[in-house]
Amino acid sequence: MWRDREFGFGRQLFEDIDREFAEAEEMLNRMFRTVRGMRPEEIATNFPYYYGYQVTIGPDGKPHVREFGNIRPSTKGLVAPSETREPLVDTILDEKENTMTITAEMPGVTKQDIKVSVSEDRVTLHAEKGDKKYHTEIPIDVALDDKSAKATYANGILELKIKLKEAPKPKATDVKVE
Repeated sequence: MWRDREFGFGRQLFEDIDREFAEAEEMLNRMFRTVRGMRPEEIATNFPYYYGYQVTIGPDGKPHVREFGNIRPSTKGLVAPSETREPLVDTILDEKENTMTITAEMPGVTKQDIKVSVSEDRVTLHAEKGDKKYHTEIPIDVALDDKSAKATYANGILELKIKLKEAPKPKATDVKVE
């Protein structure tokens, strides 16, 4: 099996990915055990449930797992759904353009219903219209120029572009060959 071989490179990455998948599998098993114990009328009145993971590889080369949805698992099964949903969010750091782009899926609201806040260490997105309520806080580890932020909203997708205060430092180091 690939785990038994000594690669020397990436072994920790594979172990991290294995651990993340094992945690996700355990969480799904708890959710399914809970749903199996419910009566059909209980399930039907509590919809919609949605919950998921977004897995990305960060600039440090390590996988980052982010949860989203309107329900969270617990050690005892499903937690009651929240009326506020956490939207699916994607962040892209463009080093060539020196910008960060944040894309969030928030259908069912209008641009007037959306509030965006940019601070030193996080971006907060909030929207509310009728029974559609969204809220998330995105941690940021680069310095952003909050005055340059521009947001557009179309077809349920919010796109926020923010310039970085300074270009990210290159991560590569030249090594002299002896």
